[in-house]
Amino acid sequence: MLLEVKRVAPAGANDQQTRELAGAGSEILTSFRIFPFLPFRARWVALITEFEWNQHFADIQKKGPFRHFHHRHEFATEVRQQIAGTIVRDVIDYEVGFGVLGAAARKLIVARQLQQTFAYRQAALRKLLG
Repeated sequence: MLLEVKRVAPAGANDQQTRELAGAGSEILTSFRIFPFLPFRARWVALITEFEWNQHFADIQKKGPFRHFHHRHEFATEVRQQIAGTIVRDVIDYEVGFGVLGAAARKLIVARQLQQTFAYRQAALRKLLG
């Protein structure tokens, strides 16, 4: 199943994605608003570097706003109240770059924006798959 990125990302976050199932070596192109209240969009190219069916996949930013961005999507089967399901976990390692200015941006804007994006994704997954 290909889960469309737009369905698990906040409005305006993603504009385009791969139309095929992606595996290691695949590139995914998205666009996003750096500042949600402005109409300007930035491109982000992610390269899938790892893929293990039903376990995890990982991607790195090939082109985008960060100095470094590594995102690992992990999946694990779990049974709750005798109902089998899947835990989805996002592990992110990133560096904004731009020295003191980037450190301030991370503290004031970027960290909160990432937390909100992934909180939205978790809620969307619950709604879609729950």
